[in-house]
Amino acid sequence: MVERFFGKITTEAIRRGSFASVRELELAFETYLGEHNKAPTPFVWTASADLIFEKLKCSISLLISH
Repeated sequence: MVERFFGKITTEAIRRGSFASVRELELAFETYLGEHNKAPTPFVWTASADLIFEKLKCSISLLISH
């Protein structure tokens, strides 16, 4: 879940930005978090555990066969 949240921050706040300093990047991050935290929503799993494990099993099979 943490990886997904950082992916969302990257997509929505950082990716297309231009930052002249680390401090500017930090401010963009803090601004995004401040806005997000005004109306936070929990992440909800959209796939069942069975579906996730099936995809994992297929991925492992492909890796082993190559």
